[in-house]
Order: sequence, then structure tokens, then C-alpha cells
Amino acid sequence: MAVYRVCVTTGPYLMAGTLDNISVTLVGTCGESPLLVAYTRVSGGQGASEIQCPPDLGELLLLRLHKERYAFFSKDSWYCSRICVTAPDGTVSHFPCYQWIEGYCTTELRPGTAKTICQDTLPLLLDHRKHELQARQECYRWKIYSPGFPRMVDVSSFEEMESDKKYALTKMIDTEWEKKAGKSLGMKLRGLLDRKRSWKKLDDIRNIFWCHKTFTSEYVTEHWCEDHFFGYQYLNGVNPVMLHCLSSLPSKLPVTNDMMAPLLGPDTCLQTELERRNIFLADYWILADAPVHCLNGRQQYVAAPLCLLWLNPQGSLMPLAIQLSQTPGPESPIFLPTDCDWDWLLAKTWVRNAEFLVHENNTHFLCTHLLCEAFAMATLRQLPLCHPIYKLLLPHTRYTLQVNTIARATLLNPEGLVDKVTSIGRQGLLYLMSTGLAHFTYTNFCLPDSLRARGVLAIPNYHYRDDGLKIWGAIESFVLEIIGYYYPSDMSVQQDSELQAWVGEIFAQAFLGRENSGFPSRLCTSGELVKFLTAIIFNCSAQHAAVNSGQHDFGAWMPNAPSSMRKPPPQTKGTTTLKSYLDTLPEVNTTCNNLLLFWLVSQEPKDQRPLGTYPDEHFTEEAPRQSIAAFQSRLAQISRDIRERNQSLALPYAYLDPPLIENSVSI
Repeated sequence: MAVYRVCVTTGPYLMAGTLDNISVTLVGTCGESPLLVAYTRVSGGQGASEIQCPPDLGELLLLRLHKERYAFFSKDSWYCSRICVTAPDGTVSHFPCYQWIEGYCTTELRPGTAKTICQDTLPLLLDHRKHELQARQECYRWKIYSPGFPRMVDVSSFEEMESDKKYALTKMIDTEWEKKAGKSLGMKLRGLLDRKRSWKKLDDIRNIFWCHKTFTSEYVTEHWCEDHFFGYQYLNGVNPVMLHCLSSLPSKLPVTNDMMAPLLGPDTCLQTELERRNIFLADYWILADAPVHCLNGRQQYVAAPLCLLWLNPQGSLMPLAIQLSQTPGPESPIFLPTDCDWDWLLAKTWVRNAEFLVHENNTHFLCTHLLCEAFAMATLRQLPLCHPIYKLLLPHTRYTLQVNTIARATLLNPEGLVDKVTSIGRQGLLYLMSTGLAHFTYTNFCLPDSLRARGVLAIPNYHYRDDGLKIWGAIESFVLEIIGYYYPSDMSVQQDSELQAWVGEIFAQAFLGRENSGFPSRLCTSGELVKFLTAIIFNCSAQHAAVNSGQHDFGAWMPNAPSSMRKPPPQTKGTTTLKSYLDTLPEVNTTCNNLLLFWLVSQEPKDQRPLGTYPDEHFTEEAPRQSIAAFQSRLAQISRDIRERNQSLALPYAYLDPPLIENSVSI
């Protein structure tokens, strides 16, 4: 008799155990074992048993995991982490599972050794790949949310989500929404959510979220109206992707040398600074045709500003000129730092409102949440669990489908928070995202290419760029090692039909088959694959952290990130007063609702998995495990460098510190 030792591990989650009977069938190259009990009434931790089989089964190909009723107990959910099988000759086979198994069913698992479809030749294993993907494609279906949007998962509520991912998330989300409800109640009792009027004075805004101050939020409150800090936020705020270096001024911004002379000083001029590549533009063209919305029964307003900035000799980025429309003319004056203080402050506040709208809708939700959802969907639908790219990407898709489904049901739905706090409402959101996707390119998606194209590689004190490039490099090195191990040649990339189906589905469903986007619809070399995977992992982790984690820090002081504007952009200079400024900012209740949103989306998940942390051991071979360890070592060094630098900064930049970066879009 051949004796196999089977060790079953239950996950470390609340209620992860089961009262059902667990049994296994082993399938090898020389035969199949009978149905044998492996572990009964799992309650957590590990359980082991020995299975006797008449013949030696040969190389193990599959493990069938059976979950069946025990006595009178009702069916339940069980989280199986992995199963280890020790063969008679001492060979150990690891079968990763890492999923919730509900009810009474049979789940087939393959050994942890990753294999592309080209490496499988046995009909049994090829059929297993095919049937696994068919089942996934039935479970995960694409849906059109709105024309021009990336496609998304076809569910209408969180409760419809597949249980293996929703169970742990339920606890996390419940906790966060309980906190939100508590804060909402607190402000309700203070009457703030019922006040549909202007703030009486700016200092009154300090009283909101007084118990949730951070060092950065306090710094913003003190420095928000300074030109130096206004420019700083283009580099290290929550939307550090807007600046483009200019070699000449666009015709739609007719700034003259006379306007600039008092600002640049006697030793230089505008043309000289353009030639030195010290002039930058933030262009909010996308807002020019955005629909507007009503809040508290009152029409709101939107501007599409052009903001010109100068990198001065001291290395600070300073605003030079602001035009609040895309069309120059007498009714669209160019505001300057030499104008009266209230005019200049109002012009900068209009830019900050434009920043809020572009950041929240496009930089944040479209380019991280929605695109990462499409990557997760394609990975689940086109790559079987044994595929090396599935194993590589799965940690970076964790909870993304679920958190986006919750967002659509609570924030983006009609009369949701977006409709309650923004000047463009839900219809404007749909417009901005569809327009943004139509102009989004592969260059925008790849950090080194984007920085180069925008001409911002030489700006000093651009911590987002510096930290981001280090993390990009660490991810790239990691991915390069993994791909080099599983794809020995460009031909092996080209011949992987599952991989090609995966990238083709991303091109069709995420980028709607738009050829001029530059995104690949097919991958022909290992280099192309490495770049694409590096970009996906970076945007699912580091980029999301950079544009998400600081929202409360930079937005808690509302005038720095107003979600709406109640008066039209000024058409003449010299008319702004404190009262007209306050009457332009959002009302009290709109401010409170928006701060609730900022605070909620800036919370860390309760079961955080930082970048490079892989507690689910999907890779079982030694080579990828060594690559993971090397990746973690690189990230640890980056973290040490960031923390050492931050000690000398007046305002530390920690959003790309690796331990603070979540592996996936999960909040």
C-alpha cells in the first residue's frame, strides 16, 4: 500500500473553519485514489491524516477537495489556505487554494508549480484549464456602466459578489461605514449637515473634524493661501500629474512680457525662462464643456482654468498667471499675483476647485479604481490559477471589485455623495470620465514615460516623482525576474494563448479597443510583457496610494479643495471681497458631506497588505520565492531612504513609503 500524508490548512480569518466533512481525491499520472477523508470538522489551523492507496499514483496532477455535510449541521463557509501532500517517496506537493468554499461541492486544485498553457501537454490538465476559465467567465461577466467607461463587473450590489473575496471585506467595510455613520451623526447633532448657508468666516471651517487633525492637514490650514504652497501641491499633493513644461506659450493664454516682468525680476524675462525650461502649465481643458449641477436647489458653476507656473531660482514652483477659461478675451481676465489679494486668492481657489474635480473623477477614480477593476476582471476571466501571471497579479487585485461595487452603490449612484457635494454631479462625473478615457494613453499610464513626456524630470523637490521612480524600478526588477523564469524567449510570450487573450481583453474592455491609446492589444516580446505588468502593478498599488491617501490631509481645509463653486468665475478684476469669496465657496452642509467622503476614503484597510507582502503563497517554486524576498529587500531600502529624507522636510512626503502602500485598490 502507498501511504500519502495530507495536511490541510484553514485560513486565519474569523469563522474560517467548518463543521462539514472534508475529503480528498488524489489524481496522478498512474491513477486516481478513492475518495478518502482528509480532515473532519475543521475549526482552524491545520489538520493532517494519512491516506492509503493500493498503487503508487505517480506524479500528482490534481487534488479534488470535497466538502460534504456532517450530521445535522447546516452548510457553511470554509476558508482553505492550502493543502500539502507528502508522497511515499517523501516528495511534497503544495496545492494553493486561498479561497472560501461554500456549501457542498468539489473543488479541483493543481500543484503550486506555475505553468503556462504551452507547458501543459496532458489532455487532463488542458481540460482543467479550459473548464476553470469557463466557470470563471460565467461568474465574472462584463457590464457597460456608461458609454465611454471602462467595462466593469456585472453585479448591482455588494451582496452579489463571489464569497471568497466578499467575506473578509464585509468586516472591513462594515467597520468603516460604522465610523462614517458615527461622524455623520456627530455633525448632525451639531446641526452642520442641515445648514444650507455660507460660512460666516473662514475660521469656522477649522471646527470640523477637530478630532481628526494630522500634521499635514494642520500645515495645509496654515499655508493654503501662500503661492509657494499652491505650487508645491502640483508636485506633492494628491494630484501630482498635471504639470507640463512649456517651450512656448499656447495662443489661448496671451500672457505678455510686461505682465511677467514684475514677477520674474530684472535679471530674466519670460522668453528666457521658456528657453530654460522653467515655465510650466496646468491646463484644465477637460472641464470646458462639463455639465453643471444644482446643490441645495441652487445652480453651481465650473471653470476650465489655465495656470502658468515658474520654477524660480530658489527651486520653488510659483504661480505666475491664471486664466479661468479656455477662451481669452475681455471677459476672461488673466489674474496675476500683483492683483489685489482677494482677486488673486479667488483665482487660485477656482484652480483648486478644478484640481478637485479632475483629481477625484479622473486621476483617482478612473485611472486607478476603474482601470484596475478591468485588469482584475481580465485576470480572473482569462488566466487559470496555475498561470504565472495570475499568481503574480492576484495580490494586486484584492478587494478591488468589491470596493468599486460599494462605491457605485453609495457614492456614484443618483442622489449619492457625488450628487450631494460636487458642482458637476453624477452627470458631470460620467462626462469627465468618458472624456478622460478617450484621451488616456499608454504614455500616461507608465510613470517614467509620463514624466519624460511632461518634461518634469528635472524639477527639484518632486518627491512623488523620486519615490515613484524608485518603486517603479523595484517592481520592474521583480517582474523581470519572474518573467525571465517562466518565459525563456519572446516566442514563449507569443505562443501563450491565455496571455494573449488576457491582454486582448484588457485592450477591448478597459480601453475600448482604441488604437490611438497606444495600449497593447498583443504582446510580442518579454520586454513588452515586463513593462505592461510593471505598469499594472504600479498603478494598482503605488499610484493609487499617491492619489488617494492624502485626500483628507489636503482636503480637510475646504478652501484648499472646494468641491463646488456657487458664483460664476469673475469677469472683471477688483470686485472680490471676503463676503463674495465666502458666498462662492460651498455651503456648510456641502462642506461637511465632502469632508466625510475625504475622511472615509483616506482610511487604511483594517487587514492591510502592504506592497510586496504576499501571505498567500501562490508561488511554490524556489526561484520566484527568492525574487519575492529580493523585491521586499528593495522596498525596505526605499522606505529607509524616504524616512531619512523626510526628517529634513518641513512637510514630509510619506504617501509612497512602501509599508504605507496597499498592494491593491482596496479602499
